Amino acid sequence: MSAVLYVKEGCPWCDEAESELHKLGIKYERREVRSNPAYFKEMKELSGQSKAPVLDIDGRILADFGIEELPAFLKVK
Repeated sequence: MSAVLYVKEGCPWCDEAESELHKLGIKYERREVRSNPAYFKEMKELSGQSKAPVLDIDGRILADFGIEELPAFLKVK
């Protein structure tokens, strides 16, 4: 499984998402979009929006989500 989490530094929803992924034991690459314009552009192209967090797992995108959405998203194969 390949996972990338796009986050904005200081974003409480991003912090919650990271905490929940750690709790679930899901390894991911963290990409901070405020300090890296290329990551921001990539996130916008993948999700169609500029809000974070955005999770990309093997090409499946969960955009601008709350942690309550993770269980259903992670169960879909």
